[in-house]
Amino acid sequence: MAYKPSSDKYLFITTGFLTIFGLLMVYNASSVVASSEYGMSSYYFLKQLLYACLGFTFLVYLMKTDYHVWRNPKIFIPMLALCAIALLYVLQESAVNGAKRWIFMGGFSFQPSELAKLAVIVFIAAYLHKYESEINEPQKRLLPLLLVIGFFAGVIAKEPDLGQALCICFIAAVMLFVAGLSWKYYAGALGLAIPLFYFYVVRVPYRWERILVWLDPTRDPHGSGWQIIQSLIAVGSGGISGLGLGAGKQKLFFLPEASSDFIFAVIGEEIGLLGTCVITCAFLIFFFRGMKVVLRSSDRFGFYLALGLTLMVVLPGFINISMVLGMLPTKGIALPFISQGGSSLLVNLLATGMLLNLSYRNQLGARDQIFTGN
Repeated sequence: MAYKPSSDKYLFITTGFLTIFGLLMVYNASSVVASSEYGMSSYYFLKQLLYACLGFTFLVYLMKTDYHVWRNPKIFIPMLALCAIALLYVLQESAVNGAKRWIFMGGFSFQPSELAKLAVIVFIAAYLHKYESEINEPQKRLLPLLLVIGFFAGVIAKEPDLGQALCICFIAAVMLFVAGLSWKYYAGALGLAIPLFYFYVVRVPYRWERILVWLDPTRDPHGSGWQIIQSLIAVGSGGISGLGLGAGKQKLFFLPEASSDFIFAVIGEEIGLLGTCVITCAFLIFFFRGMKVVLRSSDRFGFYLALGLTLMVVLPGFINISMVLGMLPTKGIALPFISQGGSSLLVNLLATGMLLNLSYRNQLGARDQIFTGN
C-alpha cells in the first residue's frame, strides 16, 4: 500500500474540539449579558461563530499552502509593514476601557496585535533560517533583529497591552536561545528588565495593584481583588464534576469578563475539575503534537516557524489558566480558541493552519526519503 502523507490529524482534531467547545462556552457564558445589553442572547455567540467559520476557511487554505512561501521577503516584509501601520493607526483611535487595541469596522473589531504576533514569528523564523550561524554577531545580525522585535513589542505595550508584548518577547527569546544565542545577551536582557519592570509595573499604579492583589486578593475584596476572588469562587464551587452546564452563578454579573479572559473559571464552575483537566490536556496535546512537528522539520525555517507557532498558541493558554487560578497576576490574555474574541480565534486558526502544513510537508519529505532510499 502506498504511503500517503497527511497533516497531523490529532492536531486538527484537538483544534476543532477546542474551537467547538469554545463556541458552546461563549454562548453559555455570555447569553445573559448579551440579552441585557443587546436584547439577543446569541449576540456574542454569532459573532464568534462568524470568526470561527472564517478562521477554519483560512486554516484549510493554509494547510494546503507550502509553508516555504512565508520565508520570501516579498511576503513577510509587506506583512510586517501592514501590521506596523495598523498598530500605529490604533494608537490614534479613541480608547476603549482605557486601551487603544482595536480597529472598528461596522459592528466588528479587530486587534492588530494578534496578527502582528504571527507576523513577527514568521519574520524571526525567516531571519534565523538565513543568519542562524551569525546570530551572535551583535551589530551585524542581532541588533537589526532586536530592533524589529523591540519596535512591535514597544508599540503593543503602548496601547497598553503589556501581556501581548511580553508574549512576543518570550517567544522570541526561546527561538533565539534554540538558535544558539549566547548567555551573555540574556544576562544583559535580564539587567535591562529590572528598570523596565520598575517603570512599566511599579510606577504604574494599576499594574502594581495587580501584583499586590495577586499576592493577597483580600486586601481589596470589593475593588481590585474582586475579579480574582470571584474567579476562585467559581472554580472552587465547581468541585469534581461541576454544577452542570448552564447552572453556573458567577457569570451572572458577578465575574467580570466571564466569556472572555475568565471563561476558564466558568468551565471550572459548570463542568468542574474534570472539565478543566480535559481543556488543560487538550492544550498539552497541542503542545506535544506541535513539538513533534518542530523536531521532524526538514529545514531550519520550518523548525523555527513550527516552534514559534506552537508557543504562540500554547503559551497564552497556560498563562490564562494560571491567571484564572490565581497563580499569576491578572492580565488581559485570552484562552486560545475558547475565549470570546474574534481576533484571537482567527489568528490562532491561521497559525494552526500553517502548523498543519508543516506537519504535512514533514511527512512528504519522509516519504521521499523512503522512496529514494536515503
